[in-house]
Amino acid sequence: MKAVVQRVSRASVRVSGEETGRIGPGLLVLLGVRAEDDEKEAVYLAEKIANLRVFGDDEGRMNLSLLDTAYSALIVSQFTIHGEMKKGRRPSFTAAAPPELAEVLYERFIRKLSDLGVPVASGVFGAMMEIELVNDGPVTIILSSKNEWALPRLD
Repeated sequence: MKAVVQRVSRASVRVSGEETGRIGPGLLVLLGVRAEDDEKEAVYLAEKIANLRVFGDDEGRMNLSLLDTAYSALIVSQFTIHGEMKKGRRPSFTAAAPPELAEVLYERFIRKLSDLGVPVASGVFGAMMEIELVNDGPVTIILSSKNEWALPRLD
């Protein structure tokens, strides 16, 4: 599971012209599910994001989390996060989970964040969505439930 997390002063998502989610200060989370992911990854990443210290304290240091601030999270499913460009010019999405699995884990992720006390808004799984945001900072963090950041050598 992979997430692109952006600190925002506000964000919203629309489907077919209708707003499905809106937050004030908080985090916009673009969430992608891999084919090999399971509930452990959803729970791990939700806990990581709920406790991610990217909000300013009284001294302006990034020391506070969603849980510390009572800010919200807007969660949007995005399988294209798993696009691979090993060859050619068009991304391959074979690493992304099939929709049936991805939706279950997307919903589990949202439920876990909510259970932790984070106010959550969301898009509509699998829909074409329009997202508006005001990036605060900007602060953008990429998180993964697995260590996939080791790059192959280019000898």
